[in-house]
This record gives sequence, C-alpha cells and structure tokens, in this order.
Amino acid sequence: MAQRLRIALGQLNLLVGDVAGNVEKLIASTVKARDELKAHAIVFPELALTSYPPEDLLLRPDLSERVESGLTELTKNTIGIDVIVGYPMRRQGKLYNAASVIRDGKIVKTYFKHCLPNYGVFDEQRYFAAGSEPCVIPLRGMPVGITICEDVWKEGPVEKSVQAGAKAVINLNASPYHMNKLRQRFDIVAQRARENHVPIVYLNLVGGQDELVFDGESFTVDAQGDIVQRAPAFEEGLFPVEFTDTPEPAPIAGTMASVLSEEASVYSALVLGVRDYVEKNGFRGVVLGLSGGIDSALTLCIAVDAIGPERVEVLLMPSRYTAPMSLEDASKQAEALNVKYRIIPIDPVFEAFLTALKDAFKGTKPDTTEENIQARIRGVLLMALSNKTGKMVLTTGNKSEMAVGYATLYGDMAGGFAAIKDVPKTLVYRLAEYRNRTAPVIPRRVFERAPSAELAPDQKDTDALPPYPALDAILERYVERDESPEDMVKSGLDPEIVNKVVAMVDRNEYKRRQAPPGVRITPRAFGRDRRYPITSGYGKSKKK
Repeated sequence: MAQRLRIALGQLNLLVGDVAGNVEKLIASTVKARDELKAHAIVFPELALTSYPPEDLLLRPDLSERVESGLTELTKNTIGIDVIVGYPMRRQGKLYNAASVIRDGKIVKTYFKHCLPNYGVFDEQRYFAAGSEPCVIPLRGMPVGITICEDVWKEGPVEKSVQAGAKAVINLNASPYHMNKLRQRFDIVAQRARENHVPIVYLNLVGGQDELVFDGESFTVDAQGDIVQRAPAFEEGLFPVEFTDTPEPAPIAGTMASVLSEEASVYSALVLGVRDYVEKNGFRGVVLGLSGGIDSALTLCIAVDAIGPERVEVLLMPSRYTAPMSLEDASKQAEALNVKYRIIPIDPVFEAFLTALKDAFKGTKPDTTEENIQARIRGVLLMALSNKTGKMVLTTGNKSEMAVGYATLYGDMAGGFAAIKDVPKTLVYRLAEYRNRTAPVIPRRVFERAPSAELAPDQKDTDALPPYPALDAILERYVERDESPEDMVKSGLDPEIVNKVVAMVDRNEYKRRQAPPGVRITPRAFGRDRRYPITSGYGKSKKK
C-alpha cells in the first residue's frame, strides 16, 4: 500500500505584533492537527509569528526578542508532528523573511524568501534581505521544497527546489484580497506546477489587518496544474491535504470549497475587514449615520453582519432639506435589522451656527459652506456618541466620492474606519442588491431614488457629478489603470467630462490623505496602493 503524507493547512487569523498570542494559537492548532486530524505536518502562513504585515514593528529590536522567545515556546510544545512556520529571522545583522521546519523540538531546516515584493501594498525591501538557497526537507520520506509567497509568482525559486530534489512544493503566503485575486493566484501556481512537473500546496493567511483583508482560500494543485483541494474563503480553520507516492508523489483529491461570486466575495471581505478592525482594536461596537441613502444602508448591513445588531447604533439626523422618505426608509431599515436608533434633528444646531456666522457671512450667498456646516454638525454628533459609548464611528463614503472629493472634511469623513471606502458607487448598488437577496432589509425606494446628499433644496448628486456609471468608468481608467485623459478622449469619452473628473481627482488628494482607513477590495486602493503628492504641479501646466 502506498505511503500517505497528510499535511494540515493552518489557515489562521492572527494579530500583527501579538507574538505570544499568535504562538499560543499555533500551538493549539498543531496539537489539534496532530491528535485529531492525524497529520504528519502542519503549515502556517508567511510571518505567522508576527502576522502580516508587521511594517515598522520589524525595525524594533524588542520585536526580534519576542520572536526568538515565541519560536522557543513553539519548538518546545510541538512534538510528534513537523511544523513549518514563517517568521522574521535576524542573522548576521540582516533580517530575513524566513520559514523554518520544526521537528521533535528542533529547527531542522530554514528557508529565506528569495523574491521580496516592493509594489502596491508591499514594502518588503524596506525590511528584508533576500535569500538565494533552496530548502528541501523530507516529510514522511517525501522530499518537499519550501517557498514563500512571491517566490511562486516569479521564475526561479520553485525551479531551484525541484533541482534540489523536491517532489512537491509548499508555498507559505500572506496574500491580501482584491477582486478576482483567486483566479490570478490559481493561474500562476498552476503555471509553476506545469513548468516544473511538481504539485504545489498554497497556504494563505485569513483575516483583516487595517486596510488589508486576507481571504484564505488555500489550495493544492497537482503536477499538471489541476486543482485538487481548496479551503473556504474568509474562514479560519485547519484543512488537510494528503499525498501518496504512486510512484511520484501526488496529492489526493480533497475537499473543494465553492468559489464565491464577485458580490459574495467582496461583501464577505468587507464584513471580515470591519469585524477584525473592531475586534482587534477593542471597540465596544460601532455607530454610524443612517441617511436613507444607499451608501449608509449598505454600511449598516455590513456592520450588523460583522458584529451583530446589539453592538451597532445609528443616528438619523434630518435637516430642513431631508425628504420625509429618507427618514422613513432609514427607520424601516434600522427596525428590520433590529438596530437601536435615535433621531436628532440638526436644524436647531444649524441655526445656531448661522446666527454665530451672520456678520461674517453678510453680503454672501449660500453655497457649499452652508452645506458643509450641516455635514460637520452630523460629524460632531456622531463623534460625541462615539466618545460617550466607546463605539467607533463607521463612515459611509464610497470610492467614487472619495476619488472626486465629494465629501466633507470633518463631516461625513469623520470617523475611525471607512467600510466602503474602496467600493465604487455602481458596485455599492450591486452589493446592496446581493445583501437584500439574503433578507430584504433595505427598502426598495433606497435603490430607486436619485442619489442626493440632501444638503440643499432639491439637490442631486448629478448636480455636481456625471452619472455614476460614467464617473466610475473614468475613475477605473484613471485611478486603477493609470490611463491619461488624452487616451480616454481618443477612445471616445467626452473630453469635458473626462477633464472635469481628472481635475477633481487630482485636487482632492489632500482630503483623501485625511480620510480614515478602509477595507481594500480593488487592486488600486487610495492610501496603501495609490500614493500621490498633495502638493503637485502635475496636470496643471497647459500644452502650447
């Protein structure tokens, strides 16, 4: 009978910087994998001891001391099963993104990551030195190569492992989510497997870390690049994969979790991102302003699904410009979701501001100044409730608004976390429809009415912006694809609209720099991905 190797994939949700807590979780998972799953080896994600990304914590000498202590604790308490674990390792004055194999109380092999990504959300060359040697270790007699994350995306590291005798490769990852990322991962891992005629186990981190969400979805491909096992998305757990020698090692078909639709995937990422931001930072809950519009409606659903209705509180803050249907629809949604809500009209406070500014505003006409005062009153009320209750303010602005500055500093931008900051307006509608298919908690009128900030008489978003489908198409090309206005116009887009939108994006960098962090779900999010100067002459000079 062929000898089987059982590997447990430790798809865990860890906390950056909490080395002792992470080690405790790794030990518990290892014991479970050994005693309940009967695994011969367990694999943990990239930099599991510190979790990912530790950023400038890596520059602190005391972090290295904690890692050494944690590694000793892990080594002492994991007997009878091989443990493959990622962590930052300091050697001869250099810091490496490392993975070690622990066997019977000893570290028997260590691998240093070869390819250090330095693009998008990654800054690994700021911290780490690159390795160059392969690492192959026999697991139950089967020679297995160890690689880390980016190593499988580039040619070289997998090839070196195979040349050193590996019959299978394990790839430790902390790969953050964005839309369609699973397909990209699978394509590249399958390509490496086919090129090198070797099965590859891809193990990923899961959980929210500030703006980033890690979706898990660990998987295994055979030597032909066919997927034979896939762990669920956005779920923590231990997932086994088995290999047999027939005579070449081959993974045995295992559990295949379903692939989520785009809406389900994005919504799950937003829920996990909000939940972990609240839980890992110790907030009692969240508070948000519910306007009767689609953005706050979706944000409320995400909050309730993330932490439960009993920890969510909403304010309805009508003004003289608020339509009765807005108040009705907001109340209905709060009641449908069993969320505590209160109504605080802002007109008395607004009148007090106008009275105080009467002399200063004498001889001027109402404009966006008065609109922004209303938004800032709401921000003050939300922050007051936050301070009093210990609940974090969850802002409700979307990516389309953030891109063009259609938001008020210290008003609707005031808060601790921005759930849908990276979600374009057109996708907001799709996600809200998706959530309503689970239970119709968002009133139908919220979808059907024209979007409005309701800060002036008969105001509509289209008074200041192009229709959202047109706006989002331009934003995707300019922000995510780096297309120039000239190229967009050449492709047939209206030059007036293109130039207006591009100018709004460029001049509102100062607002985005002051915005709260939010869940990243696109390949080019504001903040970690797209870092532009506030003070810049780019785009201002005229061609002669």
